[in-house]
Amino acid sequence: MEGETEAKISLFASNARTIKEEFGRQKFLTVRLAALFYTQEKKTADCTAIRQCYDMIRGRTGAFSAFRGNMSLCFAALLSLSDKPARLFSETLHVYDLLKSVKFRTSEFLVAAAYQIASGADSDRYSTVVERTRAFYEGIKRCHRFHTGQSDYIYAAMLGLSDYDVNTGVEHIERIYAQLNGKFWGKSNAKALSQVLVLGGISEETVSRLFILRDILIQGNNLSLLSLGILSIAPADIDVIIRDIIEAQAFLRTQKGFRSPFNNEQELSLFTAALVAWEYKDVIKRDVIVAALLTSIIGISIAQQADVAVG
Repeated sequence: MEGETEAKISLFASNARTIKEEFGRQKFLTVRLAALFYTQEKKTADCTAIRQCYDMIRGRTGAFSAFRGNMSLCFAALLSLSDKPARLFSETLHVYDLLKSVKFRTSEFLVAAAYQIASGADSDRYSTVVERTRAFYEGIKRCHRFHTGQSDYIYAAMLGLSDYDVNTGVEHIERIYAQLNGKFWGKSNAKALSQVLVLGGISEETVSRLFILRDILIQGNNLSLLSLGILSIAPADIDVIIRDIIEAQAFLRTQKGFRSPFNNEQELSLFTAALVAWEYKDVIKRDVIVAALLTSIIGISIAQQADVAVG
């Protein structure tokens, strides 16, 4: 593991502690994701700016708005990193309404999709990107009728922002899916992985690298499938990636706030994989990593809520 990665992990742990002190009632999962966004920019968490954006979100949305859900702190952190957070939030709200107008359902996944479009496109392209997002979603749903839902909104938005022709993009996803189906637990996982690989810029050897990483890392280190997808795109020797992941996880465990044996291993591995992947930022697009993180964390949060409800 390079010294830069070690420094980034130390900054991540420090940012997590700082944000937790300010937002003590927030879950560790969302606190850590907010900390990760600041770490990615090599910045110390600015809790004053995050608080201003957090209060702005609550002040401009209703009590039952999806913007005020479990992910509100993470969205506040993303907004606070913008040069013009108030403007970006206004544009995100506008895109959110556009997405709802084409029959997307209200959810935190849709909030994230709206943010991705608002931050990734000029305002005069919003309507076009929203239409493309819907077209990609429908194309994926035609192929996977029973396994396509709100968790696909963020990737559909990223595809809408891309240069892919809709039909060509969906066909590309399906070709990759055919290689992955049956190799991972659950058709939805294979589909999500296919979308990550297409967005990340898949090469001929990416799928074989993915299988190698799966066999070596997923058992002993509890890496999420989306983490494997991101790492398989990294332009580095597989042995180097494996070494970096193992060493980064071990080093993160030495940091204050991450030493408890009660930390969720899969959640920590998701953050570690993102920190390692960002070392290859010249090849792996930032927005692809953010999309995978948001999709994973929202999904984990929803699952946790369901467990609490059942309990």
